[in-house]
Amino acid sequence: MKNDNIVFAAARRTLHEVLVNRKILCFDAAGVASNADRKYVFSCTIAKEIAKRLGACTIEKKKKAQTAGAGFEEAIAEFVASTFPKLQNLRPGNWSVARLGNKSKIKTADFAQYEHLFYLAEAVRNNPKLQAALGNDYLVSPDIIVTRGLCDDDEINKLENFVDDTLCRKADLRKKNGGKDILHASISAKWTMRSDRAQNSRTEALNLMRDRKGRVPHIMVVTAEPLPSRIASLALGTGDIDCVYHFALYELLDAVGKCSSKSKDEAMILLTNMIDGKRLKDISDLPLDLAC
Repeated sequence: MKNDNIVFAAARRTLHEVLVNRKILCFDAAGVASNADRKYVFSCTIAKEIAKRLGACTIEKKKKAQTAGAGFEEAIAEFVASTFPKLQNLRPGNWSVARLGNKSKIKTADFAQYEHLFYLAEAVRNNPKLQAALGNDYLVSPDIIVTRGLCDDDEINKLENFVDDTLCRKADLRKKNGGKDILHASISAKWTMRSDRAQNSRTEALNLMRDRKGRVPHIMVVTAEPLPSRIASLALGTGDIDCVYHFALYELLDAVGKCSSKSKDEAMILLTNMIDGKRLKDISDLPLDLAC
């Protein structure tokens, strides 16, 4: 059943079609899915089953990992932009979604909770000793951001007169106070988790929590990694990221369930534990979680 009249179902299906049509999710000439680790049979088996269910085709030469990663980021940003801002009845606001990319000049210092980091960066830039001591670890450039624009007084006072010039002169949400947009969410997109580079998401999360003035933004990770054990390396535990979201969790569960590998039972237990423990969700859950 396609659920054509369900917005999230249609957006999820579009996400998968985008990944297939842009040759990000595909098979190589040997029949190995592009998000599989060909060194591991279990990874190849799961990834193949997911890719088949999503309609992936075979191409002569798959994209390089870096190119696939960038394409995955872009597709996830498009998914978020097509879903969350529509939830105005649940989370009204002037929402913007953007993929920053590695070359983006936008950093956390460009948002209300982290504006003070701009002044720290200026001080470090002009002081070699501070530069050596602090580096730039406090400046985070997320893969994808969700921001909230500030409100005019007319909008704030739409139902009743809540503010005037005598008070609320430091509130971040009030445009008249001259502040910056509010960082609502930082989303890290990981096409695969082949190495400990995936742990960069955890480091970025800790920096976002440690360095903010104001509330912590949502900190999320989206992945297409097929191996449950590698997903668990980032998903298990609390205190840093909100949750890990899989681009095709239902298909992942089905693929693992139909495997004949000896690793099947262990993998299914691990997936069940992550899901029941609210550490792993499907991509379709992400927009509603952003509305919290």
